[in-house]
Amino acid sequence: MSLSNLVSAQSLYDHLNDPSYVIIDCRFDLTNPNKGEAEYQQSHIPGAIYAHLDRDLSGDVTPETGRHPLPEIEKFIALLSTWGIDQSKHVVVYDTTGGAYASRLWWMLRSIGHPKTSLLDGGFAAWQNDHYPIASGKEENLPLQYLFKGITTWSGTVTTEEVDHIRLDPAYCLIDARTPERYQGKLEPIDPVAGHIPGAVNRFHGNNLRPDGTFKSPDTLKSEFNALLQDRSPQNVIVYCGSGVTSCHHILAMELCGLPGARLYAGSWSQWIRDPSRPIAKS
Repeated sequence: MSLSNLVSAQSLYDHLNDPSYVIIDCRFDLTNPNKGEAEYQQSHIPGAIYAHLDRDLSGDVTPETGRHPLPEIEKFIALLSTWGIDQSKHVVVYDTTGGAYASRLWWMLRSIGHPKTSLLDGGFAAWQNDHYPIASGKEENLPLQYLFKGITTWSGTVTTEEVDHIRLDPAYCLIDARTPERYQGKLEPIDPVAGHIPGAVNRFHGNNLRPDGTFKSPDTLKSEFNALLQDRSPQNVIVYCGSGVTSCHHILAMELCGLPGARLYAGSWSQWIRDPSRPIAKS
């Protein structure tokens, strides 16, 4: 399993005082947006900076966007600098939900070409289970300049128009990362319209994990994704969820098992339904 994408609690502990590492806590709760930050201030991995999904990892919501649009790249680069991140830093991200939220920051860093980005396998629970040290309060790093070299767009994304164009093309695989109940339109606790994009198949992002919250083996992940892709190229995979957050988990899982190249529909379901003329499916 590629250590450039996933690290164990033991490995992170071994580098806890390594100045080349920056640790980011990405805990979040869609139903209680302040909960993750409050829990971080109560206890977190020593040295970890907190990243808030709404405030730090998303841009402004408009009538045309989904619930968590990507921020402007210039603002994101500036934020990395305030967190003490430059191109030399190995960034390790974690949360308490198996990477459901932390994978968004993992993907964002990979999208701009950051060379060293990893997710803590098993998250904060794995750290606690091994009885490693805990800190409280808010932490900060000395700002560093992140050299911004002509990056103007997020790499590896697709637009709503592109999704509409390929969703029924048999050469492509559009994967919905939400729970089966939300995909089927039986339950929708967040968005005003239930259902899924016609042509999409369903794989809940939590299916990438073992019961203990760590990622399944690369062989298991590869077998399961290949069954879904049915000989289609991983470069022809597009993932989405409710708002372009938990779907990043699939991109990470596919990278871990040697199926790189999947792209993100960042606007996801919450942007798709902004236009009532777009088709929806329920099944």
